[in-house]
Amino acid sequence: MPTAIGYARVSTADQAANGESLELQQRKIAAAAEVHDYELEEILVDAGESGKSLHRPSAARLLDLVKARKVDAVIVHKLDRLTRSVRDLADLLDLFDRAGVALVSVTESLDTSTAAGRLVLNIMVSVGQWEREVIGERTRDALQSKKARGERVGTVPFGYQLAADGITLEDNPTERRVLHTLRELRDQGSTLAAIAAELNRQGFTTRSGSPWRFEYVRSMLKAA
Repeated sequence: MPTAIGYARVSTADQAANGESLELQQRKIAAAAEVHDYELEEILVDAGESGKSLHRPSAARLLDLVKARKVDAVIVHKLDRLTRSVRDLADLLDLFDRAGVALVSVTESLDTSTAAGRLVLNIMVSVGQWEREVIGERTRDALQSKKARGERVGTVPFGYQLAADGITLEDNPTERRVLHTLRELRDQGSTLAAIAAELNRQGFTTRSGSPWRFEYVRSMLKAA
């Protein structure tokens, strides 16, 4: 009889202490093993672990078993118990395929030991990747539109300040003088340390109120 390893995960300490979610996953995994005619050797558990990455104790052991081809299948209650990352899921599918290990997900009714299961899962990965790229494009377009309207995007650049509406940017006269002095001194061949000393001599401070140092001057020049 082919063998299987189950994997269950909860993301918070409260869920781990309560145990109900883990027990539910374990029951579903055991039932799936029976339905698919697998001998369930063990259910590995990560309690209070995030699904954003694969850096989890039991997940690491699971991957070692897959790489060593010591099991025929891995059963999870839901794909996001294994990983929430589309990229990691794609890597896992490649690893499982090379090792000849099936991935069975109870909730999604997937079994990659079959051609239909592999097709559906690959479609899911592709759709997830597409959604992520679309979100990225929309975010970039929105930021570009805000920049074109002169609105704040992230940290307010040195030399600017928020206008009274709290949205658009306007010149900060003091910081603009600092930038003008800084660039003028640099064009004259002054060193970073000399520029910092001159800014301090003229009574200028950084945005946080601290004296100028050559590291700050270098950052301003790079950003200019």
